[in-house]
Order: sequence, then structure tokens, then C-alpha cells
Amino acid sequence: QVTLVESGGGLVQAGGSLLLSCAASGGTIRNDGMGWFRQYPGKEREFVAFISWSGNNALYQDSVRGRFTISRDRAKDTVNLQMNDLKPEDTAIYYCGIKEKGSFYTATSYNYWGQGTQVTISS
Repeated sequence: QVTLVESGGGLVQAGGSLLLSCAASGGTIRNDGMGWFRQYPGKEREFVAFISWSGNNALYQDSVRGRFTISRDRAKDTVNLQMNDLKPEDTAIYYCGIKEKGSFYTATSYNYWGQGTQVTISS
């Protein structure tokens, strides 16, 4: 059973930075890549960033491009999300997931999810 555990969330002021990490355990599965999504209260999860299995391709939501960087350490089975210049609208619960097939920006393409980590940005 594959398990994902996110960490690194917290409370920071606008303009600050956070590094989110997602550690996978329980076995290796064939996948297209891993992604980060975020969820606002009462809303569906929205795509934030995706990195391919090889680590060679990274994709971002327009609102975070240039501020967030996704990276992957395959040897450690971890995916990180470096978030800089944080804004109050980045406040959400952040989830990492494993995508086996389908669109990278659609949450239903991801078969495994972590429990989420809260990110709160104060103005």
C-alpha cells in the first residue's frame, strides 16, 4: 500500500517562503509523475504543479509560475514544492498525489493522495 505524507506547512507572512515535502513509502508504482494540488474551504482541489517521473518536465498553474518550484528526488521517493513570495491567496491545504495516467491538471487523474498540509499566509 503506497502512502504519501506531506510536511512543511505553516504560518508565514506575505512575501515569505515555505518548502513543502511529500514522502512516498510502501512500494514503487509505475507512474507518470507527481503533483501538488491545493484546496480552499468548500472548493474542489485545484492544480498547482506537476513533475514528470523523470523529473525533466515541470508544469505550473499560471498564478504560481515564477514563485513556486517543484522538484523530485527519485532516490528518496520525495517531491518538494518550494514556495516563494507567498500571497494571502496561497492560503489553502496542500496535497501531493501520484498520477498514473490522464491529465496532469485534473485531480481525478491522481490515484494516491497524502493527508494534506495547511499553509496559511498572513497579510
